[in-house]
Amino acid sequence: MKKAIQMYSVRDHIKTGDDMLEILGEVKKLGFDGVEFAGYFGLSAETLKARLDELGLVCVGTHIGLDNYEPGKIEETIRFHKVLGCDTIGMGGAPTRPSIVLKKTCKILKAASERLAKEGMKVYFHNHSGEFKPLRNKVVPIDALKEVCSLEVDTYWSFCAGIDNHQFLTENKDKIVHVHLKDGIDHHPKALGEGNCDLATVIKTAKEIGLEWVILENDDPTPNGLADAARSMEFMKKNL
Repeated sequence: MKKAIQMYSVRDHIKTGDDMLEILGEVKKLGFDGVEFAGYFGLSAETLKARLDELGLVCVGTHIGLDNYEPGKIEETIRFHKVLGCDTIGMGGAPTRPSIVLKKTCKILKAASERLAKEGMKVYFHNHSGEFKPLRNKVVPIDALKEVCSLEVDTYWSFCAGIDNHQFLTENKDKIVHVHLKDGIDHHPKALGEGNCDLATVIKTAKEIGLEWVILENDDPTPNGLADAARSMEFMKKNL
């Protein structure tokens, strides 16, 4: 499987667009094949694409706000990511509680998914643990979301929610475009191999369902993003 990193994991190194361009080089040196962005720091799609091509990196996805998928911004969102060569675009999260809010979010994502499908692109939702908790009307947000868009399963937060990752990934394989490989202890993310998440199960299942990429993410790297990612990369080299 190919290895990507969610750039949020190295956010402590990035304050400007120039920082972004430099850190892309650093994650390439660590051994990553691709990146998932979490903000562009004012850089144009053309500038980012040129840097990715220079380094031999692929943009596998992105986390941008839900508002970027609304009618007034969707066309620019499509244009930007077409330039990047990215056909799966997502968000790090969006409001899903209470039910009236979930309905609004799903309405936006349904329309965006239908529009992007015409371009051969997909919209995905990245979960935390809360999306697995039923609302008062018994609706489980993740079930509603997967009906209107694709999923990027953060397998640590699903693990924290008490979800059987093998079962969930297998049963929803046709809706899943990416997984986040993440470790942690008691809801505190750690470098891979330093927590108690079911990483072996996630990796095995990701291969079984035919995912091309696995994406590393750490919400709280120690002592900094690059050092933490380097430790996780050693785990990935041994286990992927």
